[in-house]
Amino acid sequence: MGDYDFYAAQLRFAAAKAGEADPGVAGMMAALSRAADQIRHGREMRVPAEDLRLTARALAGVAGFLQRHILPEVVAAGNALGERQVRWTIDTSMACVARLMTHAELTGDGEALSMTLPDPPV
Repeated sequence: MGDYDFYAAQLRFAAAKAGEADPGVAGMMAALSRAADQIRHGREMRVPAEDLRLTARALAGVAGFLQRHILPEVVAAGNALGERQVRWTIDTSMACVARLMTHAELTGDGEALSMTLPDPPV
């Protein structure tokens, strides 16, 4: 298993839970799938200019979903590694949201953004 496979799996899990009834939601779930595909190959994630805000909203949704629904279960189960991974995903996703939104504002949504993920939890 790659170092970031857990993150890719969590993004895919959240995308699958959201469904695709609404076109806006479908776009966010597609953005999560694209991010997960990239993360499976390493720690770099590149977001096209036209997807900056969409990807930011999707990652914020992942962080909120994990915070409300998954983290309490992982903590209650006493799963230390799972807890570190979920907390890392929440923190990393929100850091990515901040970078994506700041970049979108500074570039007028005109430039893609490449981000390097922090080291995975151990």
